[in-house]
Amino acid sequence: MDHPADAAATHEMTGAKPTVLDVDKAREKAKAVSSQIYDLIDIPSAKVTEPGPSIVPCDQDPEHLYKTEHPWSVYGVPEDELKAGFQRLRDGLPGKGWKTWPYGPNKSRAKALELTSDSTTEPFSVDAQLWVSSPTAGHEKEPMIVITIVSGCWRAPKGTDLSTQY
Repeated sequence: MDHPADAAATHEMTGAKPTVLDVDKAREKAKAVSSQIYDLIDIPSAKVTEPGPSIVPCDQDPEHLYKTEHPWSVYGVPEDELKAGFQRLRDGLPGKGWKTWPYGPNKSRAKALELTSDSTTEPFSVDAQLWVSSPTAGHEKEPMIVITIVSGCWRAPKGTDLSTQY
C-alpha cells in the first residue's frame, strides 16, 4: 500500500498553489486532526504515545514547501478494546468528513487490518493499523492501534528556514 503521504499529496494537487501557512499553525492543524481521530477511537483508559507533529520538506520544493506528519499509537488495553476502537474509527470517519479508500488486511506478514482515509475538508490523510494477535501474526506482544496523520504540502511564509524545523 502507498504511504498515507501520497494520499494527502494527491488531495493537495488541485492545480492551486499550496496555501501559505506558518509552521506552528500547521502543527496545530495536525494536532486537531489527531484529536478528532483519538475521539473517534474512544478508549479513554488507553495509553497514547506523546511525540507531536513533525515537519517534513515536500519533494517538489523542499526549501519552501513542507508537510506535517504525526505518528502516534493507542495501547495498554486488551485487544478486544482495541478492535472495538478501530471499528468505531472506521464507522465514525465518514460522518466527520473523511472518505476511506482502502480498508482490509495490509501486505505485511502479519496482515494487520488497515484503513486509509482522506479528509474532504482539509488536506489531511490518516492511516490506521490494528496490531493484534491473529493466525497470520501469532501472538502480538504489544497490541495497539498505530495512527499516522499526514498533511498535504503547505508553503512556508517568506523568511522561514525549514531546515531549522523538526
